[in-house]
Amino acid sequence: MDDLSDKRDRLLAVLASLGRVAVAFSGGVDSAVVAKAAAIALGVDAVAVTADSPSVPRAELDDAVALAASIGIRHLVVRTAEFDNPAYASNDGARCYFCKSELYNRIESLLPELGIDTICSGANLDDAGDYRPGLMAAAEHHVRHPLQKAGFTKADVRELAKQWRLPVWDKPASPCLSSRLAPGLAVTPERTLRIERAEMFLRELGMRVCRVRYHEGDLARIEVESEYLERLARPDTRRRIDEEFRRLGFRFVSLDLAGFQSGSLNQLVPLELKMKFAAIPGGRP
Repeated sequence: MDDLSDKRDRLLAVLASLGRVAVAFSGGVDSAVVAKAAAIALGVDAVAVTADSPSVPRAELDDAVALAASIGIRHLVVRTAEFDNPAYASNDGARCYFCKSELYNRIESLLPELGIDTICSGANLDDAGDYRPGLMAAAEHHVRHPLQKAGFTKADVRELAKQWRLPVWDKPASPCLSSRLAPGLAVTPERTLRIERAEMFLRELGMRVCRVRYHEGDLARIEVESEYLERLARPDTRRRIDEEFRRLGFRFVSLDLAGFQSGSLNQLVPLELKMKFAAIPGGRP
């Protein structure tokens, strides 16, 4: 089995072979490793591009800007307009496809100005088996996936990020705010802002990993790691959460007894959509 140093060298070689690249940079650990590798392999021929929209928490955007600066890669924040697309706003289960299509269209429009040949993502091998409509958008835009090409799993990505002393090496996954809305519930800036503020409140209570899932009827379903369930269920904490969430505009507040489950709302995606996106070849590694 290849050790991490072999995979690291292969990653750098993959990026060096792509010429001038734009990395779709969210500030998470995957895109951070690709950005760092691109900075090492390509220097000024690499740029990180971060999307800014109502689906991106302000704290996440600030962190991405600071991280890009610490990596030393040229960085551009672009405003994306996926919320103006009715197909995105309808949230029928393929929302991520339209979001990524908007981002890649936006980056493509900037390629001549940036002097860039290729767009890269942070997709790793573990992403290939999940429900990820965004990979279809990536394939349509000829986006490359250097981590997949170099054989990186999620564990490999975190280990290399740790070796490179990237502060996000152990950062929990943080999908966009729109991913918290149950399929069929329209995505609006008001709803994503409500989710952002609700999750910020939970983090102030010490919940590092949390999700506020937004369901029909303005119902908030809270997911936290199992060891924190008892803490949140205490009468005083329960009362504080209920008061704050109702102040934010939720009418009902529930605590999911199963605890945090990544991608739990995918269970509500229609089967025909899952079958459609299950056929994605994964783009061009």
